[in-house]
Amino acid sequence: MTGQPTAAPAAAAAPTVSPWAPLARTVFRTLWFAQLGSNIGTWMQTVGAQWFLVEAHADSIVIALVQTASLAPAVLFSLPAGVLADSFDRRKLLIWGSVASAVLAVALTVVTAAGALTAPLLLGVTLLLGVASTLTSPAWQAIQPELVPREEVVAAAALGGVTVNGARAIGPALAGVALSLFGTAVVFGINALSFVVAVVALIWWRRPPQQGLDDRERFLPALRAGVRYTLSAHLVRRILLRSVLFALPASALWALLPLTATRLGLNSSGYGLLLGALGVGAVAGVFLLPLARKRVSDNAIIAASAVLFAAGSVAAAFAPFAVALVVLAIAGLAWIGTLTVLNAALQLTLPQWVRSRAVSVYILFFMGSMAVGSFAFGLLAQGLGTTAALVIAAVLLLAVAGSVAILPLLPGTSTIDRSIANSWPEPMLVFEPEPTDGPVLIEIAYRVPQADQAAFEAAIRRVGDSRRRTGGYRWRLYRSGEDAETMLETFLVPSWGEFARQRTQRFTGRDRELWDAARAYCEGDPVERHFFHAA
Repeated sequence: MTGQPTAAPAAAAAPTVSPWAPLARTVFRTLWFAQLGSNIGTWMQTVGAQWFLVEAHADSIVIALVQTASLAPAVLFSLPAGVLADSFDRRKLLIWGSVASAVLAVALTVVTAAGALTAPLLLGVTLLLGVASTLTSPAWQAIQPELVPREEVVAAAALGGVTVNGARAIGPALAGVALSLFGTAVVFGINALSFVVAVVALIWWRRPPQQGLDDRERFLPALRAGVRYTLSAHLVRRILLRSVLFALPASALWALLPLTATRLGLNSSGYGLLLGALGVGAVAGVFLLPLARKRVSDNAIIAASAVLFAAGSVAAAFAPFAVALVVLAIAGLAWIGTLTVLNAALQLTLPQWVRSRAVSVYILFFMGSMAVGSFAFGLLAQGLGTTAALVIAAVLLLAVAGSVAILPLLPGTSTIDRSIANSWPEPMLVFEPEPTDGPVLIEIAYRVPQADQAAFEAAIRRVGDSRRRTGGYRWRLYRSGEDAETMLETFLVPSWGEFARQRTQRFTGRDRELWDAARAYCEGDPVERHFFHAA
């Protein structure tokens, strides 16, 4: 995320919690059902869109572009969406995003009912629905820790997967029936109704006022702070890498499954059953995953999931209908296994101040990889055939499973202390800077016995990562030329206001542990000084 995969200790040490425990909480339960209904509608819309193109005899790449159109907005808008979710009231953001989705879905329904729907128009509306989904996804994920206690976060993440994967089990099957009986317009209309239900549930939720909005960061500084954090957080970077490695080859099965239905001679209902099998397996994973995590490491689950999803790709390429249903259900179990492990690891590793922004980076990497992979495997299917494209995806997934041995989730994932540690010394200045004054140079001088300097340097470099995560840049460590025992840490922060946030809002228990570990090699207290631009 060297040697054998190292388990994230959280999985083994976590107390036993029922996978359904979060549903005992009224707010979580209400919003969960609202999300489930909305995702069912979305999957019905996806099946309706793909089957519309199949019946219109569109090229395989055009059919795959439905998946790309729904996921590509993640590449463009995930980072801004994360800033919005950290800077504005998340409940209001979710309400307005759901309203926008409802309006788009209603428009698509009307156009379809009028017989005016074309492939470019369908892809265009799908793209806009993807934009609305992207702008709300970080907020949906970021509110989960608000709704349940920490010990239920893993269960909540698994249930969050059910809202997507349970929808895969229900939505495609309903879409197949509705397409057969009523046509595409009704399927799109059900999707519009599902967004209206989500709006009602969000309005019902009486969420306490979101803290920190009175000291809201400006958009671009907030965006830069989120990117700096992600680039400097090695635990998070490894989670992102694992998500990309899995999503790229896994996208082939989702993008090319309509062509598998064509290979098998299925109608829309049969295609719905193929998708439903994936969803049923994912729902079963909610029961089985907690049992698996008690016995094996999260890294083992990630590796096994890639192997099982490879089997699903092979089944889609070659297997008869009955066998394909069984293997696809197992692939659905693998899908929820990877997503639950990665989502829970991310939520438990991120501090509150940057949670939405870092989640948005995760969405950017995962959904962007799915979008790129869908397009790439659509091209392969058009050039080499669907069977060859799915086999290539399966081979890549086996390689992904093997890569866990050298790129596992890192020790400390899910377990480090992310609580706020308001213990950074208050600066004593001779004047009062404005919050916008900057950049500010921070110098911290340490006295380190020569015998301990090698150990100190190793420890202080981890502190350097902490400074960069929380808002600093251009971090450096210097040795005095006049005093063999004096060492100087320096870094810049963009403004005095940013430094205030670094000290009071972003400095976590883990950051304090790293700094204390470095100071253990020092004599006396460090001396901190602050320098501003002299005009």
